[in-house]
Amino acid sequence: MRVFVTGATGFVGTAVVRELLGAGHQVLGLARSDASAAKLTAAGADVHRGSLEDLESLRGGVAAADGVIHTAFIHDFSDFERSIAADRHAVEALGEALAGTGRPFVISSGTPSVPAGVATEATVPEAGSPAAGRLAAEEVLVSLATRGVRGSVVRLPRSVHSDEDRHGFVPLLIETARTRGVSAYPGDGMNAWPAVHCLDAARLYRLALEHAPAGTRLHAVGDEGIPVRDLAERIGKHLGLPVESIPVERAVDHFGWLGGVFSADMPASSVATQQLLDWHPAHPGLLADLDAGHYFAR
Repeated sequence: MRVFVTGATGFVGTAVVRELLGAGHQVLGLARSDASAAKLTAAGADVHRGSLEDLESLRGGVAAADGVIHTAFIHDFSDFERSIAADRHAVEALGEALAGTGRPFVISSGTPSVPAGVATEATVPEAGSPAAGRLAAEEVLVSLATRGVRGSVVRLPRSVHSDEDRHGFVPLLIETARTRGVSAYPGDGMNAWPAVHCLDAARLYRLALEHAPAGTRLHAVGDEGIPVRDLAERIGKHLGLPVESIPVERAVDHFGWLGGVFSADMPASSVATQQLLDWHPAHPGLLADLDAGHYFAR
């Protein structure tokens, strides 16, 4: 299958491209810059020039492919509404170009939270939550089932980790600990942090492309929910720093905007996904990845 991949040179997208090529698919990767184009060529993929907000370039990519995987997202948390809107417009444009073709279309979203519970693939994000912002794109995707598109959603947890993670939440937590001189956690530290290894997530994107029924929501979750205190303790151990609790109301003061994320309780299950697609996380969990040491090399 010839697959058009957006975000093809990003952290998750790079792993998806490798997974697809390794499984015998051809890849047409979206590239905004010469550097991205060179990276795709070196990986063995074809290049399609354009950007997430150039909707005509997205339509052109669809026309040259047998299926689409959409991993691109503008990670600008200072203007998250713009990022959400750009993602929705991209999904709409890609979906419109795929309508009536029967081709697969896989998009990305985030696992939601459930008050005092565990989020499943059937969970609808609460209004006002970070995951709720991406619900509109999910709904566009699901609606395409009636328009001849085999669409599915891969929901990613808060941490997608590997030795290539440079800009995710975990590197930010480590840098905060270095800067503050303490590895802190909010409250009692028992709120849950879900995670998945990037290579496991990439395999799920491929399986979704190949097999997921139309309108399916999937959870790329390996660790259902690690207590954030355990994360803080691992970070403190590797940096040789004290580990301390701080009041939840001071989390934003200590961590910046990440404080709200680090204080949230967001356990998520992938049981239904594993059963549906015979997908089972096989790579190290987040704590083991931290113990491997690569997050602390600088």
